[in-house]
Amino acid sequence: MDDLKLGAVEAAYARLRDVVRRTPVLDWGVTGGAGWRPPAGQRLTLKLEHLQITGSFKVRGAWNLIADLPAETRARGLVTASGGNHGLAVAWAAARAGVAATVFLPQMTPAAQEAKIRSFGATVFRHGLAWDDAWEGAVAYATERDLPLVHPFDDPRIAAGQGTVGLELLEQAPDLDLLVVAVGGGGLLGGIAAYAKQRQPNLRIVGVEPTGAASMSAALRAGEPLALPEVHTIAHTLAPRRVSRLTLDLCRRYVESVVLVEDAGLVAAMELLWADANLLVEPSGAATLAALMAGRIPGAEAAHHIGIVVCGANVDAAPAITLATGRHA
Repeated sequence: MDDLKLGAVEAAYARLRDVVRRTPVLDWGVTGGAGWRPPAGQRLTLKLEHLQITGSFKVRGAWNLIADLPAETRARGLVTASGGNHGLAVAWAAARAGVAATVFLPQMTPAAQEAKIRSFGATVFRHGLAWDDAWEGAVAYATERDLPLVHPFDDPRIAAGQGTVGLELLEQAPDLDLLVVAVGGGGLLGGIAAYAKQRQPNLRIVGVEPTGAASMSAALRAGEPLALPEVHTIAHTLAPRRVSRLTLDLCRRYVESVVLVEDAGLVAAMELLWADANLLVEPSGAATLAALMAGRIPGAEAAHHIGIVVCGANVDAAPAITLATGRHA
């Protein structure tokens, strides 16, 4: 499969409507200071998907897939691997469906996210350094026990669920002429781009990934998914070593370009989102703004209305609480 029809995203939205949040949008307004701001006369709209259940968009795809599984299949228990956010989504969705979940995490996943996943009743194993290693562990575990796997991006039902972010955003901001979306495995970018370009063919869509985990860029250059030898980025939820054929094909068909941002740019964007909009997000959630701030988006200066997806907020709040109160959280 190298495409995703409008009907698949619309069907996913109908399935999700009473389950997940319809997240709000925010028009950027600088409250003061000398921080970055859009050019005069340019409108910037943020889709606040970090306010979604479990703190990221991932619950959309997870629930769309899990709800589509035959009841007898999901009753055996679900297995997945995640950098953190997808694991949270699957654990939450499994708890809602009343079934067991097992989540494999790489060593780079913060302990705070593991604790959240366990809080939904999931069993957690650590396996390998990166997401791809954790996925190998999950596949072996599920195969041995004949359990269904929930892939975080290589499934059209996942991409359709993530595409509902684009469906909502185009209802909330129908006059967008440029849309910027972060890239990990490509399910979010591919799902949103497939829906948005079929709905509004003149809309330009650009993806953003970290320089230390540029797996989609490598795949686009090669014309096929390639495994990076290693990944190094603070945006651990955007760090698979390899994208899938499905997500690569969707990006080749519907995405204008994929650009790169440094980790330092992610930090700067996180700081600006907090200072000027009171939004606390994880590095992955700041990637789209970071690319705009760094001037990496082709033709951004000519756009009249830019939309960016703020995709995740799963950071450890304890340091912030300690700083604010002078005591341990």
